[in-house]
Amino acid sequence: MLARTMNPFAAFNELRREMDRLLDGFSPRLDGGWWTSATAFPALNVWEDGDSLYAEAEIPGVSKNDVEVYTVGSELTIKGTRKGREGEDLAYHRRERGAGDFTRVVTLPVEINADKVQASLKDGVLTVTLPKADAAKPKKITVKMN
Repeated sequence: MLARTMNPFAAFNELRREMDRLLDGFSPRLDGGWWTSATAFPALNVWEDGDSLYAEAEIPGVSKNDVEVYTVGSELTIKGTRKGREGEDLAYHRRERGAGDFTRVVTLPVEINADKVQASLKDGVLTVTLPKADAAKPKKITVKMN
């Protein structure tokens, strides 16, 4: 026969674990040199090559009609809505995927050519190509002999 000891604090310990999990999502952390929030949505990568900046955002469950991409000055804004399941007969047992409106604003490190920005959505990944302005592109300087 298995004997169990009753822990009068088990419910409090479970509550503490849940509160820690919730609050950890709001605390900043150092991740790869960038300050980010653990709950930032959508998850975003930004990188560059000689001619362009690129941004990839994970937005599963969002259609192209429910997402907007803007550039204003040196900022990229990704805005949209992820629809959830709703209904009178619906009872969630676990709900970890967020639903509703979201906005993510990123300051870009260089000036871009806003007229040539392109965005595409495939398999839940939004890819934004941001061509650099001519002034921001690297220029090779010829070294002369004196």
